[in-house]
Amino acid sequence: MEGDIAAMGQYIGAGLSAFGMGLSALGVGNVAGNFLSGALRNPSAAADQTATLFIGIAFAEALGIFSFLVALLLMFAV
Repeated sequence: MEGDIAAMGQYIGAGLSAFGMGLSALGVGNVAGNFLSGALRNPSAAADQTATLFIGIAFAEALGIFSFLVALLLMFAV
């Protein structure tokens, strides 16, 4: 009985950490969309902001990778 409760907690935790992966995808889309919006308004300044775009995408994607690792740890940790 107690093993079932522990397994249920693992699956619930892994499911909740999956929200982090989805939200990081929204974050990457938000960063890229705002960059594109700004680049269309001022194309001459777009080349200067490309490094900032990649840094923002890397930070947002890193949160998704951390969330994925937490989900894997919760699922398969003994």
